[in-house]
Amino acid sequence: MSTTAYRWFPHGLFAAMGVVFVINGYMVYTALSSFPGVAGTDGFDLSNSYNRVLATAAQQSALGWQIEAGQDDSRHPVLRLSDRSGGPLEGAAIDARAERPLGPPDTTVLGFHAIDPARYQADAALFPGQWDLLVTVTSGDSRYTTTRRIVVK
Repeated sequence: MSTTAYRWFPHGLFAAMGVVFVINGYMVYTALSSFPGVAGTDGFDLSNSYNRVLATAAQQSALGWQIEAGQDDSRHPVLRLSDRSGGPLEGAAIDARAERPLGPPDTTVLGFHAIDPARYQADAALFPGQWDLLVTVTSGDSRYTTTRRIVVK
């Protein structure tokens, strides 16, 4: 090979790095312009009340309640509630909402009714996709709050 071919090597190297720089710049621009959330500035304040979060988790764990989420054939969310012994948690009041975990915010408030002593069905059907069910179950003086993810097909 002649020495003139190697003379273009630095130019090719700079051109390749330029292409990488342009692509990375485009990726940074796309990431910043499409970021859906907001970074919180209250992390210190949240950490100050973390003992309350731990106490609530300990209280809920002591209840021993189990909450399983699913769906029926008509895309209605279904919750199965059981107490510490695995028996049905009868007479529970349920406050719930469904939120999309990704993408644009889409929230649906759900009302539940008992279909048998252990199972409760939502009054509204959900569109296909992933949903986070934010559930608060109250029975007597006890309260249990949890999040369950379901995939509606």
